[in-house]
Amino acid sequence: MPRMPAALRLAALAAAAVLTAPVPALAQTPAATAPAPAPFTLAPLPYAYDALEPVIDAETMQLHHQRHHGAQVAALNAEAAKNPALATMTLEQILAETAKHPPAVRNNAGGAWNHAFFWTIMAPQGTGGAPSAALAAAITRDFGSMDAFRAQFRTACMGRFGSGWCWLIVRADGKLAVVSTPNQDNPLMEIAETRGTPVLGNDLWEHAFYLKHRNRRADYIDGWWAVVNWAEVSRRYEAANRR
Repeated sequence: MPRMPAALRLAALAAAAVLTAPVPALAQTPAATAPAPAPFTLAPLPYAYDALEPVIDAETMQLHHQRHHGAQVAALNAEAAKNPALATMTLEQILAETAKHPPAVRNNAGGAWNHAFFWTIMAPQGTGGAPSAALAAAITRDFGSMDAFRAQFRTACMGRFGSGWCWLIVRADGKLAVVSTPNQDNPLMEIAETRGTPVLGNDLWEHAFYLKHRNRRADYIDGWWAVVNWAEVSRRYEAANRR
């Protein structure tokens, strides 16, 4: 049998070496890590955007919830990204120490809590019920009558210069009081002039009523009582008294 030329023998040996060489393991591409969920979220409303018509129009409710409340939640999450300790706290815990935090935390934590509270203490007309016997008795005890309470609440709303909120709170001594706060402050904050647990509150920022009432804050306040969710207000009152 004729010998294979040297050049061909070398080529064959090289090819065999390639075929029998171990195949290196493929490097594993690390799986993409899903972003951590935001610590604060915008919950949906407990009713449709048009559920409070004709007292509060659907467009106002949608803009108020999605744009204003939503922006405050997003801004608070941005602050939590810069200060991860915030992500481990509840809104109530943040509000109790707002003096330790920059204004952006105070404003947006306040706004996030205030609006989440606000949606729950309203309900479609005819579904909010009446104050519980315990709450009605406390209102009579501390204000003289329901009419006197509503008059004092209205005065506080109208007396708040610029933007802010008006509240019915349970004070530490168990008595009810009407107070108002500027901007997105609330009575849970340690910086509040009068501290207490809110059980009822009204948003006095113009975005809460301007599309329907323009600058007529009094019309908004007077009509708003028709959508107060007294069942939820009563529940909050009773919970505040158990603390």
